[in-house]
Amino acid sequence: MSNSQNSEKIEQQLFLDVIRERRSVRSYDPNVQISREEMTEILELATLAPSSSNLQPWRFLVIDTPELKEKLLPIAFNQQQVVEASAVIAVLGDLKSYQKAEEIYGQAVEAGFMPIDTAKSFIERNVDMYSNLPPEETLQIVYTDGGLISMQLMLVARSKGYDTVPMHGYDRAKLFETFGISEQYVPVMIIAIGKAMKPGHPTTRLPIEDVAFFNEFPSE
Repeated sequence: MSNSQNSEKIEQQLFLDVIRERRSVRSYDPNVQISREEMTEILELATLAPSSSNLQPWRFLVIDTPELKEKLLPIAFNQQQVVEASAVIAVLGDLKSYQKAEEIYGQAVEAGFMPIDTAKSFIERNVDMYSNLPPEETLQIVYTDGGLISMQLMLVARSKGYDTVPMHGYDRAKLFETFGISEQYVPVMIIAIGKAMKPGHPTTRLPIEDVAFFNEFPSE
């Protein structure tokens, strides 16, 4: 085996280890803090996730001070990981992400990824299409893209030795009211992130033949 093949095999194994070792952790070491610099890097890597028309509708509210985590605690129904974790990340979806189309496609032009005429065409088409979608379709897109980036964020965190837990148990209205989030955004989930005090419980999965089918879906 060549050095390049060996290196590739090691990289593949490391990636598989990250996937297999990720757990939903609910007990964190409160003494471990993630620096703003490292948190920013985690978020930057997470934003490499795909999104519809590359409009990147995700927005993050990172809550990492003790005072604000205490404010969040009752909103999250007193789940202790909220105050023990290094931070809690509210993943939000921007219902008007198309408003950044010019900036996004302009960056593609500057990077040499796209001719300027193509970018202008994409901007016009996407602004027109996304601004006129029915609300339920916009929500579906935002939730899909929000789920993609949330999973990527959790895997990036695990690759850096941190643990996470996705949380849907919280009062969405109070979250928005307390932290001054406008109605332009919708909540996707909140994610606690930090260093596990206790490892997450291992879980089982259904056999793959129960959930994956080739070419034809079974009848009920």
